[in-house]
Amino acid sequence: MTGALHTGLVLLSFMVICESEPTHAGPDSLEDPHGTSRLVHQTPHLAFQLVNESLAFSRADSVCRGQFSSLASLNRSEERQGVLELLQQAGHHSPIWVRSPQKTSSELGTLSEQYSQFQALNFPKDFGEGFARVSMSFPTMPSISVCVRVQWNQDWSEVSTIFSYAAPIFTNEFQLRGQVDVQGRVLLALIIHGKHMPYKASFPNDGAWHHICVTWRQSSGHWAIYVDGDLRDTGSSASTSRDIFKDGIFILGQDQDSFGGNFTEPFFGNITDLNIWSTPLEKRHVASVNTCSPITQDVIFRWNPHYLSIHPAVKVVQVFLLCPAESQQVALQACRTLQDGPDQPPQVGLSDCSDPLPFICVSNRERFLKMKQMRDAQNARPTVFMSRLMELSNRSQTVLGQQQSALGSLAQASALLDASAQALEDTQRDGLQPTDMLSLIQLLSLAADAPVDPPPNATGQRQGSVQDLSQSFITVADSIIREDNAHKWQAIKEVVNGPMDVVRSIDRMVTSLSPRLMAETDHMTIHSPNIKLELHHQHLETGFRGSRFCGPQTEKATDPDCILVPYQKMQDLQDNGFQRLTLVNTWYGSLRPLFNPEENITMVPTVTDGSQRYLGTVLGSSVISTTVLGDDQPVSTAVHFQLRHRVQNPSGTVYDPVCAFWDFDLIPEAGGWWNTRGCEVVSKQSGYTTCYCNHTTNFALLLQVYEDQRSQENERTLQVLTFIGCGVSLCGLLFTFILFIAVGVPKSDRTTVHKNLIVALAVAELLLMCSDWVSANEAACFIVTALLHLFFMASFSWMLVEGLLLWSKVVSVNISEDRRMKLYYIIGWGLPVLIVAVTLVVSVDQYKADQHCWLNMETHTIWAFVGPVIFVLVVNAVVLCRVVMVTVSSARRRAKMLSPSSASKMQTFDLTWAVTRPVLILLPVLGVTWLCGVLVHVSVVLAYIFILLNAFQGLYIFLVYAVYNSEVRNAIKRIKEKRKALSFTNCSQPTSFLPSQRAPITSWGRSPPTPSSPETSETSGPPSSSSTSLVIKNGTQPILGHTNPTPPPPRITDEATGVYSKDICYGYTIRVYTKTMR
Repeated sequence: MTGALHTGLVLLSFMVICESEPTHAGPDSLEDPHGTSRLVHQTPHLAFQLVNESLAFSRADSVCRGQFSSLASLNRSEERQGVLELLQQAGHHSPIWVRSPQKTSSELGTLSEQYSQFQALNFPKDFGEGFARVSMSFPTMPSISVCVRVQWNQDWSEVSTIFSYAAPIFTNEFQLRGQVDVQGRVLLALIIHGKHMPYKASFPNDGAWHHICVTWRQSSGHWAIYVDGDLRDTGSSASTSRDIFKDGIFILGQDQDSFGGNFTEPFFGNITDLNIWSTPLEKRHVASVNTCSPITQDVIFRWNPHYLSIHPAVKVVQVFLLCPAESQQVALQACRTLQDGPDQPPQVGLSDCSDPLPFICVSNRERFLKMKQMRDAQNARPTVFMSRLMELSNRSQTVLGQQQSALGSLAQASALLDASAQALEDTQRDGLQPTDMLSLIQLLSLAADAPVDPPPNATGQRQGSVQDLSQSFITVADSIIREDNAHKWQAIKEVVNGPMDVVRSIDRMVTSLSPRLMAETDHMTIHSPNIKLELHHQHLETGFRGSRFCGPQTEKATDPDCILVPYQKMQDLQDNGFQRLTLVNTWYGSLRPLFNPEENITMVPTVTDGSQRYLGTVLGSSVISTTVLGDDQPVSTAVHFQLRHRVQNPSGTVYDPVCAFWDFDLIPEAGGWWNTRGCEVVSKQSGYTTCYCNHTTNFALLLQVYEDQRSQENERTLQVLTFIGCGVSLCGLLFTFILFIAVGVPKSDRTTVHKNLIVALAVAELLLMCSDWVSANEAACFIVTALLHLFFMASFSWMLVEGLLLWSKVVSVNISEDRRMKLYYIIGWGLPVLIVAVTLVVSVDQYKADQHCWLNMETHTIWAFVGPVIFVLVVNAVVLCRVVMVTVSSARRRAKMLSPSSASKMQTFDLTWAVTRPVLILLPVLGVTWLCGVLVHVSVVLAYIFILLNAFQGLYIFLVYAVYNSEVRNAIKRIKEKRKALSFTNCSQPTSFLPSQRAPITSWGRSPPTPSSPETSETSGPPSSSSTSLVIKNGTQPILGHTNPTPPPPRITDEATGVYSKDICYGYTIRVYTKTMR
C-alpha cells in the first residue's frame, strides 16, 4: 500500500519541468523526480516533450492527457516538423508512438506511408438508378461473410442499401442497409431471410472510408457486424435456421424488390474491396482483412471490377487507401508509430499497441511555461495540502526509480485517492491553492485511465474496493469544483480548460467502472455536497422502470433539478435489440461561475421587444448529465430535463433561459464549448425551465442577461394604462359604429371603410384584453394568438385602405366606386387571411410565444406582423404628407388673396392651422402614430406616448368621426327636425319636408365662414386670369327631405372668391377657390 501511495504522490508533481527556456540548438535535457529522462523542444507556438520511458500506447496517451497535453500526431505541418526536429536533435532513431489522424491527410504522403491503390465504384447522387451486379453463380450457403469498404455521401441521410442478395424464390435473403441518425452517424442493420435486425452498429458520417464486415452462421443463427475491425453488433435468431438459397443475384448499391429488378433505396458514395466467403470469419480474421491482408480460404468472390456488371451511371475510379485503415488500428491491436532513421526518410509504421515504446507529448507553449512557473513556486514553498499529503506517505520506502508515469492498477489509484481525500479533510480550513487544484486534476485524469481488469487473485472484496475508489474519486472532484474555489480557476486558466475537465474525468471513470460497479447490484448512488452520482441497471426483457433522476432536494426549492429518458425512447431501445441498459446520471451543483464580464459566454441574443438591452450570457443553473449504456455500449437517446435558475436577479436585470449542452468536440483546443444544437425550451416558469434534447451528454441552462429599460412600477403603470385605453377605445368604437348605423349616415365609400376599420380594431382590442385570461390553456392561447394576428393585420389593412381612399380623392384617380370597393375588401380582409394562413403553414411549431398569447418574438415569425405593418405605416405617412402639402398650398393662396393690411397677421395662423388640422383629423384612421413603436426602447417617456396615442385610438375615432363629424351631426339634426315637423302636422305619414333654413355650414373647431373667407371653386367668371387654392373644411349643407341617399352639396356663390367645388372625404371638404384677376 505504501509503495503504491508513494508512487502516486510522485505523480502529483508536474511531469514536465523546464529549468530554463532553450538558448541553443539542441533540446533541453530534463529529468522527472522519478528519474525518467525527458527532452524538450519549443517552437513559437508549441512545446514537445520526448519521454524515453517506454509505455504501452494507451498508457502513453493517458500520461500525455494527464499533463494537459496530447500524444503527438502528424496532422499539422508545424506539429510534424517539431516532432522530426526533436527526434533529430536528440539523435533518437527507434520507433515512438504517434496518434492516428481522424482522416487521411495528403500531407502525410511525404512520410512514405504504405498506401494501396484500389479501383472503387462511384455511385453519384445525381443518378438514383446506379448499381453493380456480381457476375458469378452462388452456391447454397449455410454460412457467409461479406466485407466491403464504404465511403458514405455526407449529403445523403435516407435509408440506403449497401448490398442485397436475392434468390429466385425469396428476394430479401441477405442484405446490408444503413441510414444516418440525428447524431450524424451511419447506423447499420442486416436483413436475413426477410427478418430485419436492429440498427445498432454504426460509424461516423465523416466522409472517410470505413471497413464493414458482416457474418452469419446457419447452425446457430448467430450474426455479427464489424466496423473498422471492431465488433459493433451481434445477435442470433431461430428464424434464420435455413441455408441461404443458391443461384441468387448479388447487387451493390440497390435493394431488390423483385429478383434482380425493381430497385429501391439506392446507395450514394463509393464502394470498393468487396470480398465474400462461405464461412463465418472470426474477429482475428476480420482484423486481418481490415489491414488489407487477404484470406483465401473458402473465398467465393474476391474484389475485381472486371467481374462486375456495372450500370452506366456508376463510374470506376481510382482511390488510395491507407492499409491498415486510417482510424486507430485494431488488427493485432496495432497502433501507429514513427521512426526517424539517420540515413533514410521518416517512416510511419505499425506496432502492437501493448509494446512498450517511447513517446512525445505536445502542448501549447504558453501552457508549458505556465506549468513550469507554478511548479517552481510549489518547489520553493509547498502548500499546506501538499505538505500534509507527503506526511501521509512512508518515506522509508523510496522506490522512485522504479515507478512509471501512469497508474498501473486500480489499487494504486485507490490508494492515492484515499490519501488525497484524507489530506483534504485534514487541511479543510486552509483550503486548496491553485497549484493543488492543478495536481488533483492531473490525479483524476490518471485515475480515470487506470486499468480496470481485475487482478488474477481478486476476491469477493473487489466490488467494495471499486465502490471505495469511486467515492474517493467523487470526494476529490467535489473539493476542486466547490464554489469556494471559483475565483481560483483564473490562476490556472492557461493550463486547465476549466471545471469541465473534471466533469470529463468523472465521465470516463464511471463509464469505465460501470460493469464492475453494477456486477452485484442494480442501483448505486454516491453523494457529495456538490456532486450526486447515480447508476441504474435494468434488464429490458423483464420490463423497465422509470428513468427519472433528480438532484438533491433543498428546503427552499420545491422543483429540483431532474432529467428523464422518455418511456418511448426506452421502448425503442428494446425494439432495437438491446437487452441490458445502464443509466449513469450525474448532477453538479457548483459549476456555475460568478457573474462578471470575464465569465460572459458569447452567444447571439434572442429577439426582444425593445424594452431590454442585451448584456451577455452566463451559466445560470446546475449541470446535469445522463449517459446511456446499452449492452455496455454508449448509445444516444433523447432526454427531457428540468433545471432551476441559480442566478439571483440584480436590480434592473432580467434573464431569458436557453437550453444547452457542453460539446467537448466544438473547440477541442479549449476543451469544448456550449452548444445548443438539438436542444429546445419546452416551458419556462418563474424559477425553472424545462428542456428537450435529442441526445445524451452534460446539460445546463444558459441565461441571457438583459438590462430592463423600464422599472417594474413603470411596467405595471403601462399595463394598466393599456388595459384602460383598450377598454375606453372599445367603448368609443362601439358607440361610433352604433351611431353610423342608427342615425342613418348617408352611405358612401368612406363610411363603409370607416365601419370595417372599426369592426377590425374593436375585435382586436377585445381579444387583446382577454388574452391574459386564456394564457394558461395552450390550445385556447394558440387560437387567440391566431385571431389577434388576423384582426390586428385587418386593422392595419383597413388603415391602408383609408390611406388609399384619401389618395384617390386628392389625386382624383379615375376608378369606379364599385370596382374600388371590391379592391378595398380584398386588401382589408383577404390580405390578412392570406398572411395568417401562410404563417401558420410555414411555422406552426414556432408560431406562438411561450409565456403569452402572441407571436413568437424569438424566431422570424414576428416579421409576419411587423413587416406588413411597417409597409402600411410608411404608405400612410406618405399619404399624410401629401395631404399636408395640399392644405399648406391652399392656405398660402388664401393668404395672397387677403388685403395687404391683414395678410401678415393671418398668414402664420393659416399655415399653422393648415398643417395641424389634417394631422389631427387623419392620424386616428391612418395609424401613423404606430411608427413611434420602434422608439419605445429609447425612453420610458416614449413608451407612455406610444400607449396614449394608440391604446386610445378608438376614443380618437369616436371624437373625430362621430362627435365632430358633420355628417353624423347633420343626420341627428335631421332626425330632430323630422320629429319636430311631425309634432306640428296633422298628416299621419308626411311625404316631404321643406328644407331647414337654419342649418349653418359647420366648421370643425372654427366659426362659420365669412364673405372674406373664400370657400368655393370653379368660378363662373371669365377665364382671363384666375388663382386657385385648396383648404380642408368640415361641413355640408343638409337638404331636409331630399330623395337621394347622399344629397349633393349646394353651390354657393361668392363674388369675392368664386364658386364651391366638391366634397372630398371623411365629412371634411377640400374646397378650391378661384380668384378672377381683372
